[in-house]
Amino acid sequence: MKLMNTVAWASLALAISTHAVAKAPAVSSDVSVSEVDPVVVTGTRRLDRTAFESTAPIDVVSADALRNTVSDELMDKLAATTPSFNVQRLPAADGQAFARPATLRGLSPDQTLVLVNGKRRHRSAVLGGRGQQGVDLATLGVSGIDRIEVLRDGASAQYGSDAIAGVINIILSDRAGFTGYAQSGQYYQGDGAKTQIGARYGLAFGHGGSLVGAVDYTDSAATSRSRQRPDAIAFQAAHPDIPVPNPVQRWGQPDRTVWRGTLNGVLPLTDTLDAYAFATYSDLHGVTDFNWRNPATDTSYKTSPLFPGWTLSSLYPAGFSPAFGQDETDYGVNGGLRGEALGFAWDLSAGYGRDAVDYFLRNSINASFGPASPTAFDAGSLIQEEKTLNLDASRPLAWSFLAKPANLALGLEARQETYQIKAGDRYSWDVGPGGAAGLPGGSNGFPGYAPSQAGSWDQTSYAGYVDLDLPLTDKLGVDVAVRHEDFSEFGATTDGKIAARYEITPNFALRGAVSTGFRAPTAGQINNTRTSQGLNTTTLLLFTAGRLSPISPVSVLLGGKPLQPEQSKNLSFGAVWRRDGFTASVDYYRIDVDSRFASSPNFAVTPAIKAQLLALGVPGADSLTSVSYFTNAFDTRTQGLDVVGTWRGEVLGGKAGVTAAWNWNDTKVTRSKTTEVSVLSKINIEDGLPQNAANLSVDYAKGRFSGLARVRYSGEWTDAQANGATDLIQKFSGKALVDLSLSAQLTTALKLTVGAENLFDTYPDEATFQASRGLIYSRNAPYDTDGGLYYARLTATF
Repeated sequence: MKLMNTVAWASLALAISTHAVAKAPAVSSDVSVSEVDPVVVTGTRRLDRTAFESTAPIDVVSADALRNTVSDELMDKLAATTPSFNVQRLPAADGQAFARPATLRGLSPDQTLVLVNGKRRHRSAVLGGRGQQGVDLATLGVSGIDRIEVLRDGASAQYGSDAIAGVINIILSDRAGFTGYAQSGQYYQGDGAKTQIGARYGLAFGHGGSLVGAVDYTDSAATSRSRQRPDAIAFQAAHPDIPVPNPVQRWGQPDRTVWRGTLNGVLPLTDTLDAYAFATYSDLHGVTDFNWRNPATDTSYKTSPLFPGWTLSSLYPAGFSPAFGQDETDYGVNGGLRGEALGFAWDLSAGYGRDAVDYFLRNSINASFGPASPTAFDAGSLIQEEKTLNLDASRPLAWSFLAKPANLALGLEARQETYQIKAGDRYSWDVGPGGAAGLPGGSNGFPGYAPSQAGSWDQTSYAGYVDLDLPLTDKLGVDVAVRHEDFSEFGATTDGKIAARYEITPNFALRGAVSTGFRAPTAGQINNTRTSQGLNTTTLLLFTAGRLSPISPVSVLLGGKPLQPEQSKNLSFGAVWRRDGFTASVDYYRIDVDSRFASSPNFAVTPAIKAQLLALGVPGADSLTSVSYFTNAFDTRTQGLDVVGTWRGEVLGGKAGVTAAWNWNDTKVTRSKTTEVSVLSKINIEDGLPQNAANLSVDYAKGRFSGLARVRYSGEWTDAQANGATDLIQKFSGKALVDLSLSAQLTTALKLTVGAENLFDTYPDEATFQASRGLIYSRNAPYDTDGGLYYARLTATF
């Protein structure tokens, strides 16, 4: 079609049409890099640029490579193939046990932009410990994905907010035919059984039309890497007549049941006009354990004359571990038209995304209500909604002084995001009559969201950009981009980028880029409030403590200010080389990020402060005792080196491939408000993730058989936590995990794969300072701590 010969802007390239998405050719063996240098559509406005020709480093992860990792969660698959990408498990970490934070180049999870078919993906409703609010990659199924492009460079001038560390672009499949799989696996220790079933079916019709649907189902059982807590052992010894579970709580992966689906279609209306749409959907139910409540020490076991004849020991004689869970429904819909007018290729699109998380608690109690308390609670809901409207256009410019036509791209964007908190049931957050006797209020383990915290908040933004690709000579190309964006909550920002590539020979080139970037504070970060209530047993007055919005009157009086965007300056330079099936790249990067978010220290609300707040008419000021808020607290400098090499060729009559990648990443805090960034926080920011990470994979295919061997290495890292007056700091050594799989093509349609991840059952060093909690391995480990896993997978392709 004439339209596809002139489209030059990435929005058009990333649409789901078979014309609009340029795909890497399929290969017979399970590899992450195609035998032919793949055309990429991320970080460039051209349709004919390959990864080798890009001005910035881009990893192309194929659908086969994604299937070669057992986990059903997309971020685990990326971590196994991209050393600069990391994801943590975080057991018993509230919502983060399910919406796991994933980082690129060691930066915050919300400092990486995620696109689906080139369109901005909506955020998760869950905020992390330092207030980060990124995209939950676990909501995306794998069967509907054709490939993933990971741009390892700042790109805010091209794509807007969040693209500080880079861009992850998930390209949905537009291939005709059927592919399905069934997979079953289990950890060596006999737990964590996981069943996965998925299928994709695509239809091609007319002149370039397509419709592709995919679905994935996962049923994943919990794991437990725990020892019996010493206080549980002591309680059992003191009460031999009470059977105490061993262990009393689990540390490991949660129970999860997940449905995920994608739909991807394009309909040619005329020779120069296409309609397109794509949608994603996921539904998750998950449950994890919280800390064990010891009847000998937990205040919920107090007796009170207000509840004669009732004691919590009659309900939970051996103590209890609250079961925390979430029901999450996530979906996104995008659609648009693209065509030609006045020499421009244009794309008009709209998108809507929503993530809703409903928290619940079981096996718990609100002891302040005594026997009237339920044991199961609705703890409230978090909802993130985003609406986006884009108009993009591009055209070639044939200037005589250029080696070939330049490409001009420009566009407009309007976006609205809404963050909502819904209150839980009354028993999840209220303080009952037993509060006067010191019995704690709220659902034990996770107090629900109170009506005072509930609400809905909006933020809107409007943006415009210009992007010019200039082939100055046959050897030198320069890309220039400028983007201006105005936000309702903090004002405007303008960012730019200049990238260049110089081809010394057809097989060796130098490349580099300088840019500025930003990450805008979200409506959730600006307005989210998380507090809990208690009852002073002396005054019998309610008290409230927790985190408030930084723009609440209380926070402002204590020094809070409206959040400002995190600002970045990016510098990168490197080289690429290829010869005889071998391709290599080396890239250095430096990223300075100013005004990064953190939580303020806890401020005591003194009688004098209360008097000022009451004089201002602040509701609930008389009950406040201690508060904190999010603030722009510190600056960092991250620098590192990415080295990637791939080789493909023939060995002993079969096809072989080798991929090796190494990332060195170093982050330093260059400025901080010492009250906001403690010594422990500084250690976790600088050393909480490995400075060195690498992987090496070797694949081989001959006839009906193929195999894959992979080594994943994570270097030293440090865990730092507060424990009363004592700081707990432990350094952990580097570990290498080995994966192995063997495949046999049973028929032309059926393929059987058997394998093991973490073949040699390697574990991290034990977390000696957390033994009192029954925890064997640090909950902050940068990789799974469940040991070896074996699996079998049957794949059908028609």
